[in-house]
Amino acid sequence: MWNLEGQTVRGVYFDQPVEGVVTLSRVKYGGAVQHTVDLFHSITMFGQERTIVLLDVTEVVSVESNDCDGLFYWDVA
Repeated sequence: MWNLEGQTVRGVYFDQPVEGVVTLSRVKYGGAVQHTVDLFHSITMFGQERTIVLLDVTEVVSVESNDCDGLFYWDVA
C-alpha cells in the first residue's frame, strides 16, 4: 500500500528521527513515492524550525495502522 494518508509514520529525515501524520502521499515523476508528514514534535534543520517534512518511501521506518481492532505498528524495513 503506497498511500499512507491519515496514517501515523515514523521515519528518518536527515539523520533525525521523526514521527507524524501523513497528509499527502504522491507518486513523483519517475515513479518514486513521497509522503508529506505533519510532525508531532518540530525539529530544527539548518537553523530553522520544521513542522512538516517530505519523506521518500525509503525513509519511512514504520507505519501505525488502525484498520483492525486496536492499533499496531508494522516495520517497513
